[in-house]
Amino acid sequence: MLFNTIIITVLAIILLAVAIYAVKQKDLLYAVIATSVISLLLSVFFFILQAPDVALTEAAIGIALTTIIFVITIRNTSRMEDEELLLHEPNKEDAKKEIKDK
Repeated sequence: MLFNTIIITVLAIILLAVAIYAVKQKDLLYAVIATSVISLLLSVFFFILQAPDVALTEAAIGIALTTIIFVITIRNTSRMEDEELLLHEPNKEDAKKEIKDK
């Protein structure tokens, strides 16, 4: 019983740290990866708390589906770094070509 309490406490601390990282992160892709890690930790949490059905649902929806949707959305929009490059580049055509090369 003490072992479960220690594991839950450690997971809760890691969960809080990853959540703070996800909120503070300026790059959206890293924030999405952090939210998928949060979902993974929640799945482990639910499994330890003897709710395997909820753990599997959280793993399927939280880790896989939501992450895929967010990554596709980020890929189809322009990134902040690309916009900053366009603003500070004196030659706009070179900047657009550099963005396309990425």
